Amino acid sequence: MNLRVPIRGAFFVPTGEERGRHHIRLFGTSHERDCGNSYSISKERISVKQKTWPLLALCALLLTLTACGQNAGKTAETGSAASGAKTAEKPRDVKIVLDWSPNTNHTGLYVAKEQGYYEEEGLNVDIVLPGAGGADAMVASGEVPFGVSVQENVTQGRIQGVPLVSIAAVIQHNTSGFAAPADKGIKTPKDFEGKTYGGWGSPVEEAVMKSIMDQSGADVGKVKFVNIGEADYFTAVKRDIDFAWIFYAWTGIEAELRGEPLDMQYVKDYSKQLDYYTPVIVTNEKTIADDPELVKAFMRATSKGYRYAIEHPEESAEMLLKAVPDLDKDLVVASQKWLSPKYQEDAARWGEQKREVWQNYSDWMHERGLLEKPLDTDKAFTNEFLPES
Repeated sequence: MNLRVPIRGAFFVPTGEERGRHHIRLFGTSHERDCGNSYSISKERISVKQKTWPLLALCALLLTLTACGQNAGKTAETGSAASGAKTAEKPRDVKIVLDWSPNTNHTGLYVAKEQGYYEEEGLNVDIVLPGAGGADAMVASGEVPFGVSVQENVTQGRIQGVPLVSIAAVIQHNTSGFAAPADKGIKTPKDFEGKTYGGWGSPVEEAVMKSIMDQSGADVGKVKFVNIGEADYFTAVKRDIDFAWIFYAWTGIEAELRGEPLDMQYVKDYSKQLDYYTPVIVTNEKTIADDPELVKAFMRATSKGYRYAIEHPEESAEMLLKAVPDLDKDLVVASQKWLSPKYQEDAARWGEQKREVWQNYSDWMHERGLLEKPLDTDKAFTNEFLPES
């Protein structure tokens, strides 16, 4: 859920790349948008901003070059950690980096911290915002062991040799789609023709739109694409665009609170391949190999946090607000009530990931030339560290 415009289920966008002859920059911004799933603080849209994959590719190279030194240091560190575990006195400091500003995608993390679930596992967890390089780069490089990402970023990264691994799906089904104010008259993908779409310049946007328009016999070439950068969704649809890609749990709920009804075309309703996971919790291959007990402990506590949020949405919203008081209370509470049932939905347990979801989406990307080669699906995710339901 992200953005003022979509994005929460968006996709990686190479810096400076724009596709389609109708792409135009608005508001004087040169910022290119990535995809992910997150919200910005305040009533603005949610945006997911993972940084560029070339940076992650560099991280992968640096990991290779420094492997020996890191392994040596890790041996000593692991020995100390094991000794500390025996005395069971001092909690272990651990960080998880968010994909964007705190929002209801992240509530389970804040609940686990507030309720003492991490402490019960011997962990002192610090929830941090991404640095200039983005959350994925921080996790891939080993700067932090855990992060929040999205399936498309993990897929893109692994194709380029970035060692990210998804260890839990935060939400079971894709809650993003193309949204327009009801008075725009956009009721079906066919109605996109002749309208102006505001996005962030990713080739995936046009590919997704084409996929769902083709089913209606519509022509994506008749859609005008403009890059709205950081513009607020509600401002943009009044000034420059007719529709955009949003995550309903944030922007859609805000529209309800504003009394501004939307017509929403969920992408998952048009293709099973587009029902991908966004967001996901990730770690890196080295953490899994060197410290699997840490991953298990972290996920036991995190799972408890999200299960609590599923069962107690209002109380969980209050915990998020306590941790991040600048968030809009009415929006957080309403968003949480809408989203809590969707965390687990039809899965056997919270966090469960299905191989077919990863395979379907990567196949879709590869078929459309968005991936250089097929994804090794079984290395991209694991359910190994989820506690039994």
